Amino acid sequence: MTDFAAWIGRTREASDLVTPRLMAEFRATLGPHLAPVADGIAWPALHWCLAPETPAADALGPDGHVAKGGFLPPVPLPRRMWAGGQIETLSDLRAGDAVTRTETVRDVVFKDGRSGSLCFVTVEHAVATGRGVAIRERQDIVYREAAGAQTGTDAAPERDDPDDYAAIWAVPATPTLLFRYSAMTFNGHRFHYDQPYATQVEGYADLVVHGPMQATLLMNLAATLLGHVPRMFTYRGVSPMTANQTFRVCGRTRGSGFEGVTLDAAGKVCMRARADM
Repeated sequence: MTDFAAWIGRTREASDLVTPRLMAEFRATLGPHLAPVADGIAWPALHWCLAPETPAADALGPDGHVAKGGFLPPVPLPRRMWAGGQIETLSDLRAGDAVTRTETVRDVVFKDGRSGSLCFVTVEHAVATGRGVAIRERQDIVYREAAGAQTGTDAAPERDDPDDYAAIWAVPATPTLLFRYSAMTFNGHRFHYDQPYATQVEGYADLVVHGPMQATLLMNLAATLLGHVPRMFTYRGVSPMTANQTFRVCGRTRGSGFEGVTLDAAGKVCMRARADM
C-alpha cells in the first residue's frame, strides 16, 4: 500500500453556530431517546451536527463522500465506516454558541484482517467556544475492500443478552430516521439512503445505520443513567447495523462508570461503549 505519511499532521478548521433550529431538529430526530438537559444546553454528541464538510456536488466520490485525497488521504480501499473513537467533554455547548472545530490527521495504518486489507485513519478534533475548548475527540475511520473482494471470512458475530442491562431504549431504524440524521450532519454517504447502492455495491443486507447516531444514543443513555454527561466516552463499532428493524440501545452502570451496547433485532452486538466519570 502507498505510504501516506505526508497526510499525518494535516489540519483544517471550520466554524458554526448552535442554532435553535439545530436544537429542534436534533430533539425531533432522536427524541425521546435523549438525556435530560437544562434549557439551552445541547445534548451529548450534538457537536457531530456542527460545521460539517460541505463539498460541491462535483467534488463527491462514487460513495457520496467527498473524494479522497484532500484532507483525508486517498486510501485505495473503497468502503468507509467509523470504527470507533473517544469523546472527552470539558464543558457544555449552549444554544447560541459560536463553535470552531479544528481537525488533525494523527495516523494512517494499514492492516490485514480476517476479511482482507484494512486501513485505519485517526483524526483528532477540538471543539471550542468563546469559553475555551469544550470537547476533545478522537475518531477512528476504517477503509475496507470492495464487497466480494475479501480474502477471508468475518468472525462469528458477538451477541449479548439484553436482560443483563438495566436500561433499554428500543429504536425503530426507519429510512426516515436515517435520512433525517444524514440531513442534520450533511452526510452524503449513499449507503444510508440509497438501498440499491447499499446492497448491490457495498454488499450490506440493507441501508446502514450511522455509527455516530448509535454512539450518540449510547452517550445519551450513559448521561441518563449517570445523571450527568460523562467526562470520557469511548465507543467501538463491532458489526454493521442495518435499517428496517428495531434495534436496542442497552446500558448499565458499573462502579462509577457506564457500559453499553447497541443490539440488532437478532441480538447481535453492533457497537460497544463505556463511559467514565
